[in-house]
Amino acid sequence: MSQETRLLDYLAETPTITSIEALNQLGIFRLASRVSNLKKQGHKITSRMVPVTNRYGEKCYVSEYSMGATQ
Repeated sequence: MSQETRLLDYLAETPTITSIEALNQLGIFRLASRVSNLKKQGHKITSRMVPVTNRYGEKCYVSEYSMGATQ
């Protein structure tokens, strides 16, 4: 099974995914590249920046991807 297929299956069951979730859950290290490939194939995947706290307690932002309409 390809990484793109795993990602599509995951997004069909789970509303959103971030890069750390993609690495931990799906073994996908370069999520943005997989999303780009899927968009080129015509899949509607949107992204938004969400705040997270890093291991040093600092607030930062990461991309969160979802299928369908922009949140």
